[in-house]
Amino acid sequence: MSSFLDLYCSQRPVRFKTPQINIGGVLLGGNQPIRIQSMTNTDTNDTVSTVAQCIQLADAGCELIRLTAQGEREAFNLFKIKGELRSKGYRTPLIADIHFNPKVAEIAAGIVEKVRINPGNYFRNTNLTTYSEKEYELELEQIAENLYPLLKVCRQHGTAIRVGTNHGSLGKRILDRFGDTPQGMVESALEFARMFANQGFKELVLSMKASNVLIMVQATRLLSDRMMEENLFFPIHLGVTEAGEGEEGAIKSAVGIGTLLEDGIGDTIRVSLTGDPVKEIPVALEIARRYNARFPEEIGKNSLPYPSKDDFSPFQYRKRTTIEIGNIGHNNPVQVLGKANGHLITYDENGREVLSQDMDFVKQVNLIDGTIRDMRRDSFAVLNNNDLRPIILSNSYFTANLLRFQVNAAIDFGAMLVDGIGDAIMPLAPAIERQSIIRTAFDVLQSTRTRITRTEYISCPSCGRTLFDIETTLQSIKAATSHLTGLKIAVMGCIVNGPGEMADADYGYVGAGKGKITLYKGNEVVGRNIPEEDAIKALTELIRQSGDWKEIDVTE
Repeated sequence: MSSFLDLYCSQRPVRFKTPQINIGGVLLGGNQPIRIQSMTNTDTNDTVSTVAQCIQLADAGCELIRLTAQGEREAFNLFKIKGELRSKGYRTPLIADIHFNPKVAEIAAGIVEKVRINPGNYFRNTNLTTYSEKEYELELEQIAENLYPLLKVCRQHGTAIRVGTNHGSLGKRILDRFGDTPQGMVESALEFARMFANQGFKELVLSMKASNVLIMVQATRLLSDRMMEENLFFPIHLGVTEAGEGEEGAIKSAVGIGTLLEDGIGDTIRVSLTGDPVKEIPVALEIARRYNARFPEEIGKNSLPYPSKDDFSPFQYRKRTTIEIGNIGHNNPVQVLGKANGHLITYDENGREVLSQDMDFVKQVNLIDGTIRDMRRDSFAVLNNNDLRPIILSNSYFTANLLRFQVNAAIDFGAMLVDGIGDAIMPLAPAIERQSIIRTAFDVLQSTRTRITRTEYISCPSCGRTLFDIETTLQSIKAATSHLTGLKIAVMGCIVNGPGEMADADYGYVGAGKGKITLYKGNEVVGRNIPEEDAIKALTELIRQSGDWKEIDVTE
């Protein structure tokens, strides 16, 4: 295997072979099943509530459970939580989520089976904004020195580590050289991977996370490509951060995670949904089910006809250029289609029929259906033939299980749309209610940012660091702002992930303290320590003052 394109262009899905590691008795990587994990949203100092939620997660099928350890007190309490779980017969490995304080990671590493660290926690506190080559190397040496105590503890206790790189929270040194880009995310992770490899430490997992599905997919693909280039392999964790809630969050997660699993990439997954983390598990199990049923295969000699076009790349989104035929292609939005009474129906986001055409229309365009590999093969042939006619992507689903339909449709169509291929999508599911099919299709378009028809909410799943009732607050913010089509509003529980992981948002509502909220416009703080009871009104007023507000159209 020489590059990511060998995976991408294989005629059948092939597993990207990463080394197998042991996390508290759960084997991860290699030919092991895709492991399911989640994160508690209880206060880690509340032993009773945290143990109870860990048990609920384990009973639901969660194989690895993460808990926040924002300080030494929380880290030490992991010992009590682990003891209670083991006394009740639960052996599920625990993961400590660490932010800001490397010392806390060292404490937790002596207790739990795995710790998650952010690369940004280990760089020197410096006023530099630009770096010379010497300054860059000196900081890398300092990071390696700061990591050594953690590696020592992990070796002593057999503890694994995940280096979790997040879009929006890269260190200044990386930003100076690469910007806040997928390339920067990958380089940040690989710097740590090289340090671990130089120390002979193998129990390492890497992740590339973002709330923007395109960035998450591109960064992880690039990571796998660089791993192959450097012969530096570690298991990969997949997840879309701040995916949101309910069906929207589930579909967004399925698009990002499933696209990469289709590429053969990914050893463990976490679906991040706002609210009760137990609700994440059925979605994650459904995604993993699709791929765990497949046997690992070797790359064959025959591969798909990769496009020779300079404007196509799986590492960078470029919408395919097409001509316009009817209401499809060129500058038209990606359409959602269905079949009814022998006609091709175009639907709007409210499920209304806006156009009916005779089925002979499909003879004028490229209708491509089947598996993702089928759709890639046929669409690549279209590109290589310089055929500028628009492409309709279609697939049929013979299940009455709504979640199964949503997950599979999200993966099938999402994996094509993130690569800029598809001018219309036509999911066909005779056992699923029509409105659910249409809603799912528009959620896929929203997740891939190929057609924006509603407000996007970037909301964290909440954890022990969350400083307000995020689920209730999100509903209140939605009630006030959901008519503002095209805006991205972040609702974040705390300042740990908030300012970084909401980097893609237009506005941010972030927990700053008990009962206090900080508001952001883009990356700029515009209001600090606003009382929670006044914060939603302050948010809507900020949107008004910024010129992004519109009144609800009561005629719709």
